[in-house]
Formats: sequence, structure tokens, C-alpha cells
Amino acid sequence: MSAASFLRSIATPKKALAGTAVAVAATGAIFAAAPAQAATTGASSAQATAKKMIGDSAQYQCFSKIVEHESGWDVNATNASSGAYGLVQALPGSKMASAGSDWKTNPATQIEWGVDYMKDRYGSACGAWNFWQANGWY
Repeated sequence: MSAASFLRSIATPKKALAGTAVAVAATGAIFAAAPAQAATTGASSAQATAKKMIGDSAQYQCFSKIVEHESGWDVNATNASSGAYGLVQALPGSKMASAGSDWKTNPATQIEWGVDYMKDRYGSACGAWNFWQANGWY
């Protein structure tokens, strides 16, 4: 909208209201997009952290597939019916405290706990992924 158009619109109350509504709607769209951007950035950061921590590309891919299905890489993901929490959907989430007191918010702590859990229970992240494919859970 040009400056002249804007000035004409505020000269008429109905047009001013419409112009304000458009401006508010545009601003709201920008603010509404911000959390999605932040979530994507958080997911990318968690994925980069997992790649570094796991090291082995094949094991990372298996771990990533599980996390994508379980939480979509959302460190705060909570299952409404079971209460499972975090990237790897630990049940209860407080189990992850064994990897660090910051388990609720730190993706590295959740990744450490998740990788250890997968190794202990399934032999590896790929063992856990194979089980997940057969059963729809791990």
C-alpha cells in the first residue's frame, strides 16, 4: 500500500478500519509463523546434536526415524494419553533424569538417554528401529 493510498484510507473511517484489519492480520500472520520457525530450528539443532553424539551414519538414520515417528523432533512432545515425553517418548519422562537433571528441555540429555535405552533393550538404534517397524512402537 502506498503512502497516498494509506492516507486516503484513514480519511474514511470504514476504510481506515479495513486497513487496520489488514495490517493486524498481516502482523498476526508474521507472529503466527514465528513458533513454527522456532520449532524447525529446534528440530534442526536436535538433529545436528544427535548426528554428533551417535557418530555412525546408519545408527543415526535408525535413531532419526524413531524420533521422527515418536515426537517429530519436538523436545517437549508429550503423549496426551500415556504421558510419554520428549524426543524418544520416554515413559515416564522422568526416567531420563538418569542422563541429566535438564532432561525436560535439553535435547542432548534426551538423546543420550534414548541411545542408551535403545542399546540396552535392542542392541542398537537400528535394532530398536527394526522392532518399531514390526510393532509400531519400541
